[in-house]
Amino acid sequence: MVEVASVASTAVHEVLGNRLAEVDEPIVDYFINVLADEDFDFGLDGAGVFDAIGDLLLDAGCVDDSSDCRSVCKKLSDKFGTHGLIKPKQAVRSLAAPVRMYDGLDEEEAAPKKPPPEVFETVLSERDKQKIERRKRKEERAREADYQLHLAHMEELRAGMPAVFVNHDGTGGPAVRDIHLENFSVTVGGRDLIQDASITLSFGRHYGLVGRNGTGKTSFLRAMAMHGIAGIPKNCQILHVEQEVVGDDTMAVQCVLNADVERIQLLEEESNLIAQQRDIEFEEESGKTSSKDKDAISNRLQEVYKRLEFIDADSADARASSILAGLSFTQEMMRKPTRAFSGGWRMRIALARALFIEPDLLLLDEPTNHLDLHAVLWLENYLTKWPKTFIVVSHARDFLNTVVTDVLHLHNQKLTSYKGDYDTFERSRNEQMKNQQKALEANERSRAHMQDFIDKFRYNAKRASLVQSRIKALDRLGFVDEIVNDPDYKFDFPTPDDRPGPPIISFNDASFGYPGGPLLFKNLNFGIDLDSRVAMVGPNGIGKSTILKLISGELQPTSGTVFRSSKVRMAVFSQHHVDGLDLSSNPLLYMMRCFPGVPDQKLRAHLGSFGVTGSLALQPMYTLSGGQKSRVAFAKITFKKPHIILLDEPSNHLDLDAVEALIQGLVLFQGGVLIVSHDEHLITGSVDELWAVSEGRVTPFSGTFADYKKMLKSA
Repeated sequence: MVEVASVASTAVHEVLGNRLAEVDEPIVDYFINVLADEDFDFGLDGAGVFDAIGDLLLDAGCVDDSSDCRSVCKKLSDKFGTHGLIKPKQAVRSLAAPVRMYDGLDEEEAAPKKPPPEVFETVLSERDKQKIERRKRKEERAREADYQLHLAHMEELRAGMPAVFVNHDGTGGPAVRDIHLENFSVTVGGRDLIQDASITLSFGRHYGLVGRNGTGKTSFLRAMAMHGIAGIPKNCQILHVEQEVVGDDTMAVQCVLNADVERIQLLEEESNLIAQQRDIEFEEESGKTSSKDKDAISNRLQEVYKRLEFIDADSADARASSILAGLSFTQEMMRKPTRAFSGGWRMRIALARALFIEPDLLLLDEPTNHLDLHAVLWLENYLTKWPKTFIVVSHARDFLNTVVTDVLHLHNQKLTSYKGDYDTFERSRNEQMKNQQKALEANERSRAHMQDFIDKFRYNAKRASLVQSRIKALDRLGFVDEIVNDPDYKFDFPTPDDRPGPPIISFNDASFGYPGGPLLFKNLNFGIDLDSRVAMVGPNGIGKSTILKLISGELQPTSGTVFRSSKVRMAVFSQHHVDGLDLSSNPLLYMMRCFPGVPDQKLRAHLGSFGVTGSLALQPMYTLSGGQKSRVAFAKITFKKPHIILLDEPSNHLDLDAVEALIQGLVLFQGGVLIVSHDEHLITGSVDELWAVSEGRVTPFSGTFADYKKMLKSA
């Protein structure tokens, strides 16, 4: 096999030559390994090569177009044939009638035993094996080193982020109103994400930033927060809510209050001045002469009180508590140290700090990801009344429709502003694309008509003046830009080959509580089959994820029974699966490690069914966006063709188009679906039944998701 790979490498380099100079080594290795596979079918004139690596050759820039690609694939096929790596196929001829080859022979002679076919295997020496292992370890170390460099770079970016605190009287310059950004570009790692964009952020407007995963939305927000774009006033306070607060002994409410640095300093000074006054009084009672200026201390204390009154220090505690309560913190939770909270709850504290600070420009990246429906509804109401400017990235269509007044669309390295909510943007963009298509077609017809006239009468002396006028008119006509559409997303959940009979999953008086804690659920009775389409709703912390673990078998009931058919296969998607990806690896290599022995062509095809295609399958996963990582996780959990899919907040990090594709994929999936989510669009589009989780029970909700929201709002 090593010798075959070596010859294959020679053939690939002979055909592609200098075209490989700019191609990453893993992609070149992939070309070689695919073509060196002993079972690979090169097809007629390289058709098999074109099907296997044609798209990747185009993506990697090895070929100019599809025609050039087919030509190169044929040359590769011919070259491999020259080196003797293509097995000749035996010709087959049909017979007019069956022929018995043993007619007229004795029975013993008729069916002689066929000797077993001689198998030739390439036997690797120990030295060759060690070489391969060393090469693998070297590649692994290189990938890990690149990943560590990436982590260090991200840490450096966070460390350089300007600190933002409550600013009571606009110190640092005049109040910031509109922000004009002209002809700016955003580049990350040598890749242009935004080019020559110009936008104006009007004071008090609420912007929704939308665009496909991987187009650069988060990078744009980071550049804004770092004041890395020309045109942002130096005194403009910009706060990007991206990282959770540090877990330490600080109480949650105090962590929010600490954002008001001036208030904290004034309260500390007040305490010191009062202590000094007491010392003076004690010394006077003892008959001692104090060295401290009693009047100066008293005057300064009065100034401190006036300033505390001016900044409304007394109401700060109530305001911080109100924000935390809106984000589903109880009074008891507010007094807990931040280290006692999970990452999701610490993100809520970070969001509460940002809302408490009220910066000039607030940047929110998927703020609803860690919230339950009650907190999302509260946040919608709070942001609707936000007095200043904010930009929000969100996958939740209904959330955007509620809170934004404008939409910024990032597409094809351009940033375009639209007035109105998300639905209005969608209608405006569709209309704009229709008009552009009509203009393009009209332009092409006009140009073709003029060109025909020019070609027909170019050498006719009598019509020379008319031809010249047409040529000038053709130059003036110009061109209309072609419409650049995003490729269609797809989520193709594989159809299971078998269909187990009922019962599939059944809860019979099942109760559960974690060791040392109270019962979370008591006497649960419900079932799930291959036709189930259910969404579970309820506040965070009520135990929805625990029920998913009981269904999947990760947890067992403390009493009662949970029956699971031995033939049923289940797939579970949660944020844990996304966080568990090996970010130093690429999607294809990760899948090869998860499913050893499976041909990489099959794994690539499965990744492609979730939109991870071409060079994206060979990119290090730390370079992928959150939505792209989610799609890799979807591909991993569904490879074994599950009968039941359990989804815990599956739309987190996906862009709006991907959520739409997920809905379509779930609708077409021929198996059972159980979703935990607060995304109204996802739920109404993909399930037909709601289960409400509350007070240790799981009960069907008789109504729509809109009815459930109304019930929460009125509670």
